[in-house]
Amino acid sequence: MEIAAVTGKSTVWEMKSKNIPAIVIILVLLAALASMALAAQDRFTLKAPNGVAFSEIRGYDTWQDVAVSETEDGLKVIVGNPVMINAYKSGIPGNGKPFPEGSKIVKIEWSKRKNTASPYSVMEPDTLKSVAFIQKDSKRFPETSGWGYAQFLYDAPSDTFKPYGSDGSFGKVCYGCHTIVKGKDYIFTSYPRR
Repeated sequence: MEIAAVTGKSTVWEMKSKNIPAIVIILVLLAALASMALAAQDRFTLKAPNGVAFSEIRGYDTWQDVAVSETEDGLKVIVGNPVMINAYKSGIPGNGKPFPEGSKIVKIEWSKRKNTASPYSVMEPDTLKSVAFIQKDSKRFPETSGWGYAQFLYDAPSDTFKPYGSDGSFGKVCYGCHTIVKGKDYIFTSYPRR
């Protein structure tokens, strides 16, 4: 019996020692994957110099569209959070009322390219360029009529974002343009009929 027990222990040890290299390889691979995941940028940790954080628009990719727009070198979709969409649906800003606190609108911009599969001329999004947004918070942004502005530029090769306007002036410059539409509570984009 003792010989069988020793042999049994020896067999178990031999099996364990054969599996050690496989376990080490698996652990090394898991560590490499974990470090790659940690190295990937979490855009929701970014902040613009004026303190407006990317995390303040978490979930924007599921918000309802307001409208689309096209520039000479890009296509944009403008989306709004539920507060903004409900305000538009109630007639703001056309009814002379301001957007309520908590309103947020996001512009997602891409470079554009011709859709080669379409039988007629269609432009479509190509490479992501930036995510820009404004939000209504009169307590935080009294100097810009209650609106906080931020833009995060996308770098495709590194798959990362960075805040635009490192000197902190972006919000004020953006506000300067938006004063053109003061009568629309500083919002350029209208909510078109559906």
